[in-house]
Amino acid sequence: MAEKDSQFRALQEKIEETDLGQLNYVKEALKWQYNWIGLAGAATFALISGTGVPLVLAAGLELIYLSLVPQSSAFRRLVRSWKYADEKKRREMRLAAMLSELPRELRARYENLCSVVRSIRANYSRLSSTTQMFVSQMDDRLRGLLRAYLRLLHASYQHREYLRVTDPELIKREATALERTLQSDPPKVQEINRRRIEILAKRLEKFGKIRENREVIDAQCAAIEDVLELIRDQSVTLRDPQQLSAQLEHLVQDVEHTEQTVREVEAIFEMAAPDMAEALGAVPELPSGSAAAPPSAAPRTRVRN
Repeated sequence: MAEKDSQFRALQEKIEETDLGQLNYVKEALKWQYNWIGLAGAATFALISGTGVPLVLAAGLELIYLSLVPQSSAFRRLVRSWKYADEKKRREMRLAAMLSELPRELRARYENLCSVVRSIRANYSRLSSTTQMFVSQMDDRLRGLLRAYLRLLHASYQHREYLRVTDPELIKREATALERTLQSDPPKVQEINRRRIEILAKRLEKFGKIRENREVIDAQCAAIEDVLELIRDQSVTLRDPQQLSAQLEHLVQDVEHTEQTVREVEAIFEMAAPDMAEALGAVPELPSGSAAAPPSAAPRTRVRN
């Protein structure tokens, strides 16, 4: 366990090093409030004294400041702590927004799981100080699982809404109608309708993928609930927290795999816009005064996404 934790810390350090190269520490030093306070003080003193000497001195000090402070390891750690706090705040706001969007029954499931986690913490808070290190590790995993559980619940809700408003049979009928009249259509209309048929086929494929993925998400949410309720039951007898921490680690790995699947499906949604743009780009420009569409073009029934 200690070896895995050290590997995790090493990974975190690599991530921080990567973020370090992306941060502009000179810009952050310029924006620092104490720097602005110093510059404002120099400007005020120059205004009162009626001479520009304070401004010249302030400019020289500012150059020294910008050459030294951004290179300081302490300042860089401070900047990273700012960025981490900002990102944490944004993440909490996103999670709060997700929770507010959930229907009542899904919010109740999340609140019930929060109650289970509170019971686990309360039971293990009675352990001796020698085991508190494992309890702290377990608490971090519990927090991560609650966040992941909320994200999965939100994804399940989005999938459910998509499946509710999308009729695959209607899409199939539209594709069949286009194929039936394809050979009798003018050449330009054939080109457009072939693209439409391809898009409808992709939509059917995506529908099946989303329906399958929704089942995976629901199963993973149920697994999180079952495991955490089991750990709560085990915590009543104050079982070895190191063993329970290992159970949580396996659960975290499963959840991460499921979330990766969710991201892949979200990428499928993002592919829909380029597909539609390509189809629309194939529509030829009609001469002024001509009809809006050829009479032989099959009427299209729109399916709301």
